[in-house]
Amino acid sequence: MSSDEELAKDLGPLAALTIGIGTMVGAGIFVLPGTAVARAGPLAAATFVIGGVIALFTALSASELGTAMPKSGGAYFYVNRALGPLFGSITGWANWIGLAFASSFYMYGFGEYVNTLVGLEGIGLGPVTLSAAQLIGFGGALLFIAINYFGAKETGTLQIIIVMLLLGILTLFTVVGLLDADLDSLRPIAPPGTTAEVLPVTAIVFVSYLGFVQITSVAEEIKDPGRNLPRAVIGSVLIVTVIYALFLLVLLAAVPTELVADNDTAVVDAAELLFGQYSVFGYGLGTVGVGLLLFGGLLATASSANASILSSSRINFAMGREKIVTPKLNEIHPRFGTPYKSIAITGGLILVFLLVGNLELLATAGSVLHLIVYGLLNLALIVMREAEPEGYDPDFEVPLYPIVPIVGAVSSFALIVYIEPFVVVLSALFVLFSALWYLLYARQKVETPGVLADWILDRSEELPDAAVSAATSVQPDKSDYRVMVPLANPAHEKHLITLASAIADERDGTVVAVNIVQVPDQTSLEGAREQRDHEDADRLLEQARADAETYGADVETHVVLSHRAFEEVFDAAKRFSADICVMGWGPDAHGAPGRTETTMDELAHSLPCDFLAFRDRGFDASRILLPTAGGPDSELAAAVARVLKDQYDSAVTLLHVAEDRDRGETFLRSWAAEHDLEDAELRVETGDIQTRITDAAVNKTLLIIGATEQGVLSRLVRGSLVPDVLSEVDCSVLLAEKRHERSLRERVFGTSDRDRLSEETIESDSPMRTDDSRKEAQ
Repeated sequence: MSSDEELAKDLGPLAALTIGIGTMVGAGIFVLPGTAVARAGPLAAATFVIGGVIALFTALSASELGTAMPKSGGAYFYVNRALGPLFGSITGWANWIGLAFASSFYMYGFGEYVNTLVGLEGIGLGPVTLSAAQLIGFGGALLFIAINYFGAKETGTLQIIIVMLLLGILTLFTVVGLLDADLDSLRPIAPPGTTAEVLPVTAIVFVSYLGFVQITSVAEEIKDPGRNLPRAVIGSVLIVTVIYALFLLVLLAAVPTELVADNDTAVVDAAELLFGQYSVFGYGLGTVGVGLLLFGGLLATASSANASILSSSRINFAMGREKIVTPKLNEIHPRFGTPYKSIAITGGLILVFLLVGNLELLATAGSVLHLIVYGLLNLALIVMREAEPEGYDPDFEVPLYPIVPIVGAVSSFALIVYIEPFVVVLSALFVLFSALWYLLYARQKVETPGVLADWILDRSEELPDAAVSAATSVQPDKSDYRVMVPLANPAHEKHLITLASAIADERDGTVVAVNIVQVPDQTSLEGAREQRDHEDADRLLEQARADAETYGADVETHVVLSHRAFEEVFDAAKRFSADICVMGWGPDAHGAPGRTETTMDELAHSLPCDFLAFRDRGFDASRILLPTAGGPDSELAAAVARVLKDQYDSAVTLLHVAEDRDRGETFLRSWAAEHDLEDAELRVETGDIQTRITDAAVNKTLLIIGATEQGVLSRLVRGSLVPDVLSEVDCSVLLAEKRHERSLRERVFGTSDRDRLSEETIESDSPMRTDDSRKEAQ
């Protein structure tokens, strides 16, 4: 299956809402009250409210992002799109693994409740002992993995049934509890020492709020996501927060605090006490209450696990679609329409975590990883709002921007501080793994750099160098050959693009067309951006795109505002990771005729990539003349001649001017064979080099010549052409100069031609840089 397949829109608004509620209403009600009350007393209810408020900030951000980009993957997709694939990798892995941890936690709880009914014993497997809860949870996990395998529609229907039953049981318990509630039982509201425990307990119970963002993970499958997604995300947080707070208040007001504190089955024991006060036809209802709450616990843990498996598999699917993991995970089942490979892998992780983890580790690990995701998601919203990328048009907008996403990000990251240090360190290792996974694996495969990187690079002159370097250093590296073309004069655009497209096509690379707009020093770049008439630049780049695509080359376009013109070409070559730059050369090229600044020499003496300077007298590659004396830059010239010969079936003539004709012929034959130009016409002359090149160029359509000395580009700009023959021939001229860098000694004392020749000869056997050398340059 192709990587751009879409998932069917099978989820209605109620199913979407119940995914969030079903994921959250689980451990928060049936497992955590005992721990929360033991540490915070009656303030335990406040910890759930605080957790709900923190979750609400992120829910608002997630709703806006979800309506703007209703794609499978949810938070991962939004962060990847906004902050770039490095943070996308961190978010994807954290969300995926965090949900797998949470699903294992839910199934562990499921096993505990089942075991309360059946009373099984654990088993020992050598040095490892598996509890009955783990074994039962393992079987339950297999069941829900299979259910998800058969499609979102069946899963959504199951969620509706489970959540409705669950809410009915909790409502009945609350009503019965209200009949015996005594507000005096809540006093003192804040016993000594409990106030300091509020935030730590909030961090523990926050695992109960992992469901709402998971609704966005199936956004691609929700009907009318513009309306239904915000309702489901925000509504699920509000509903669950009210349920948590009301339930805990009733629980603490209706039964003794001692019965709840440090009791993992507090709600079951409370049900036995409360329902036991009533009888029907002489039969006490205590057993009925216990049965209802046990059944409710089973439903809660089951629905949480079911919804988490559903969402985590979609995150895995989205990571495969964006090539963070192998796109083979994208394969959709031909019958059920689900990403069955993603579900299978996610299910495998859940089973492993279930067998090796304990209840507290699974819960808190899932919580920390999700808090990282929530913090990054809020930052993603800020980036999308500030950058205003094309196509970002949400149906729902966050109120009180930017306060909401800022508070959401800060509170999410801050809450991590209060979690067990071992779990934080474990989660940090997962984050480190995610970053290394991107840098060592995914960076070679992903294609889009993200909105933040583009925003930074577009403002490279205004932002600190450290920010620009950081954005560049982690950009995707598809290992494609990048040919940059600085464009200024529309009259020469087509010929430059034609030449660049030929080179890019030969290497299966990309043409990067750049229009550098020079801004007066008196005008700020931001002011120029706001006032600039984009029409001319857009027209030039659109024409360049059309021309490049005509020749079958991939193309990307950029407009760069700068206080410099020619100098900016060098920075742009670094910024856009160019392998070779094809630039125009003439009296009005890049706004730099006859310039004499020493910075030009400095720039041209440290070329960030290979350079081709084209003197345009019409592009015709039918008859090429290539003079050579064997220098390293003539290797680049030979490579370009080979490309043009392959693309245009050019007739290539090699020229060597020597003192001894026999030795010259021997050299030229050897050089031609070494550079795969054996079928070229060989011409050996004696005498004055400039005269012989001029004579040989008669009736030729293109002269390609390697730079004979370092810094020739700066000489071109100053108008002192080297050699002078380049201005005397009638045909177009292409001057080739290889990438090189200057050491500190060379900057101070200069570089001799012999030193340069020795250094560059051993630099690379390839006249056009290889992918490895490109990486080294970066």
